[in-house]
Amino acid sequence: MNLDYIDLLLVHSPQPWKEFREENRYFEENKEVWRAMEDAYKEGKVKAIGLCNFLQDDIENLLESCEIKPMVNQILAHISNTPFELIEFCQKHAILVEAYSPIGHGEVLQHPRLQVMAEHYGVSVAQLCLRYDLQLGLSVIPKSTDRTHIEENTALDFEINEADMEALKQIEKIESYGKDSIYPVFGGKIK
Repeated sequence: MNLDYIDLLLVHSPQPWKEFREENRYFEENKEVWRAMEDAYKEGKVKAIGLCNFLQDDIENLLESCEIKPMVNQILAHISNTPFELIEFCQKHAILVEAYSPIGHGEVLQHPRLQVMAEHYGVSVAQLCLRYDLQLGLSVIPKSTDRTHIEENTALDFEINEADMEALKQIEKIESYGKDSIYPVFGGKIK
């Protein structure tokens, strides 16, 4: 890669994607992978090491024996799909939670309650979603190739009031992400 170091290296999944959230949890294999990541960190090859899609018991498995605890856990987290217990666990252990798909793969953009609330704040639904995750103490990584959307995604200088945050936490869970429910490149479905 012709780099002196990598900023952040993540274990993408605690299991092979085709076995995601199935019975074999790969606890011992994850410990081996983590030891190799710790070595890379100690050697200065990476500046931060972390996880992606790890549940609490996956993280606890690593915390039992690691020398360097995970710095990040990147998870699916957005309005209507917020794993509060996992977020609280990570935050308690000083593991930064990084929210991928903070706009729910675009599915939340058409939600009528979110549209009304966004209008109340004078922002887009996407901005409301990003601000929600930020107020939960999460780092967000929205995806866009549209320059206007990218610029809009950085204009988050408003605050969602406490009552509205509580209402957003109660929004019914999205059951399907439509065409984005399946990631054929990984052979898996979002669960």
